[in-house]
Amino acid sequence: MTDISDQPESLASIAEKLAKHHARHPDPSGLSIEKAGALLRETMAVIFPQYAEADERALSVEERLKKIEDDFYPLVDGLCKGKGLGCARLLVQKFLAGLPEIADFAYRDAHALSETDPAAHSIEEIILAYPGFFAVVAYRIAHRLYIQDVPLLPRLLTEYAHQRTGIDLHPGAQIGHSFSIDHGTGVVVGETAIIGNNVKIYQGVTLGALRVDRDQRKKKRHPTVEDNVVVYANATILGGETIIGRNTVIGGNVWITRSVPAWSRVMFKPADNDEIMSIRAKQKAQSGR
Repeated sequence: MTDISDQPESLASIAEKLAKHHARHPDPSGLSIEKAGALLRETMAVIFPQYAEADERALSVEERLKKIEDDFYPLVDGLCKGKGLGCARLLVQKFLAGLPEIADFAYRDAHALSETDPAAHSIEEIILAYPGFFAVVAYRIAHRLYIQDVPLLPRLLTEYAHQRTGIDLHPGAQIGHSFSIDHGTGVVVGETAIIGNNVKIYQGVTLGALRVDRDQRKKKRHPTVEDNVVVYANATILGGETIIGRNTVIGGNVWITRSVPAWSRVMFKPADNDEIMSIRAKQKAQSGR
């Protein structure tokens, strides 16, 4: 005989339990990573003709902007509930008006990569094939919405780029012109990070926080990197009060939690055998106490 307790739960019962979560956390915006990604690709195709699909290339730039306007409006309309009539339309218009400036920044980023990466043979190669460039452009588009106080959508845009490239740039970070990320996988730049002009970073770099407590939310938690700094692979720089002075080179694999003056060279120095033996002797002596 089969125990009744072994009978599978009905779909109606499961649905009822899930519906309670839906009621507590409704989704009035209708947004998704996929919708944000489609908007990002459409916007990038207006800035860079290399991204345009065949049917898009048949349209004028003005016609393509109109299509972005029509596609963008319903995405932000759900985010404007309770903010007054015309909120969504104003946000879309301000965003579109900012696209020429975003394009200016993006092309400067591309040229910065071209000038510092000997493997880059053309600007077109960087635009089409460099994940670091794609992630930075996505950040610049998302940052424009972030400073307009658009909720949720900026994070979805940068998260779409994160999923595609492995590069995590928070839309709240402040990043100057001619910014370049080479290779890029594993790069993390936190919300309150400030990056100056002509900065280049490599894969695995983290500009992070010393603490991740909730009470730090409104404080500057991430470092400042001034102009003309290079940060090599897998360097970790932490803390809101940490400042990397201009014209500094940060070597690979270093761990930094305090400020570095301008024109510095910070390099990782592995311990030699004598240092290792000395450390082990101290540890052995302490353990024997």
